[in-house]
Amino acid sequence: MSDISVVQNENANRYEVRVDGKVAGFTEYVVEGDDYVFVHTEVDDAYAGQGLATRLATGALDDVVANGRTIVPVCPFIAKFVLRHKDTYEPHVKWPR
Repeated sequence: MSDISVVQNENANRYEVRVDGKVAGFTEYVVEGDDYVFVHTEVDDAYAGQGLATRLATGALDDVVANGRTIVPVCPFIAKFVLRHKDTYEPHVKWPR
């Protein structure tokens, strides 16, 4: 079983999903006040089909919410994820215009 973790890399403005210490994917954000604007998400093809994008989104969004920040889902993947989990995230979302 692999060791999977989601960590915030503040220097790179992104959350990373790591498998056995290696970056397998990330979701990038821009901070605007208390808003975390998620702009891009990707998982390396070598890790496809392992549910890492879901783990990444959950870890990143849960961290933003836990810190009292707002999610702005510009990235299509993050937007779809939020819509699939409205009960959890909708109160913490500001939709882009």
